[in-house]
Amino acid sequence: MRTIVTILVTFIVSTIGFSQNTILSSNPLTEHEINSIFTDSLKTKLEINYSVYRAYEYNDKGGKHFIVMTENKVKCDERKDCFDAIKVFCFLYKNGQYDLEWNLTDFILPKGNEVSEEYSISIWTKYFELNDHDNDGFIDPIIVYGTFAMNGTSDGRIKILVYHKGKKSAIRHQNGTLDFERNTQVDESYYQLPKVIQDNVQLIMKNITEDENGIFPYNWKNDMENQKLNFDEN
Repeated sequence: MRTIVTILVTFIVSTIGFSQNTILSSNPLTEHEINSIFTDSLKTKLEINYSVYRAYEYNDKGGKHFIVMTENKVKCDERKDCFDAIKVFCFLYKNGQYDLEWNLTDFILPKGNEVSEEYSISIWTKYFELNDHDNDGFIDPIIVYGTFAMNGTSDGRIKILVYHKGKKSAIRHQNGTLDFERNTQVDESYYQLPKVIQDNVQLIMKNITEDENGIFPYNWKNDMENQKLNFDEN
C-alpha cells in the first residue's frame, strides 16, 4: 500500500511539475503568422498604426499574451532605415478578444534639442526577454530600445523597461562621447523588484556596454547597489 501511495504522490508531483512547465512558453511569430493574426482590420481596431517590426506570443498563469512591436519609418541620410517613433503593445488574448494590458510610445527628440540631434529610434530585440525570473508563474517582459544621434548610439539615449505584476519600472540613460555628458536615471520602483530581476537587468547593461551600444557612468554598479536614482561621472 505504501508503495502504491508513493507512486501516486510521485505521479501527482511529476504531473504538476509538467503542467507548470507547459504553462510558461514564448516564441517569436513569423511574418506569415503576424499577417495572419494581425490583419489590417484587426490592426485598425487595436489602433496599431505603425508598421509591425516584431511580434511575440507568450503564455503564463495569466493566459495567452501577444507583444507587438511597431516602428514608424522615415527618410534619412544616416542609415538604411530610420524611424522617428516606436509603439509597443501587450495584449491579453481571451475568448477571441484582444485586451490591451499595457503599451509604450517613444520618439526621437525634436531637432534643435540641446542634448543631441537624434535621427532614429529602434527596439533592440537582442536584449529583449520574456522570462519568469522570480518563478511566480508570470512572465516579466524586459524591453530595451535606443536612439541614434550624431555619433550613432554613442550620444543617443537608452531605455530599459521591466514589466512586473502589471507595473512598469524604467532605467533611462543618456549616452555621450564625453564623460560629463552621460547620465542614468532609475525609477524608485525598480529597486522594489525581486533581486533576481535586478541582477538580470544589470547583466543586460553589462552586455550593452560590451557590445559598444552604450557607456554607463563609471561606478554604475556600485550606484545601483546603493539604490541611487540619478548618477553620472561626477
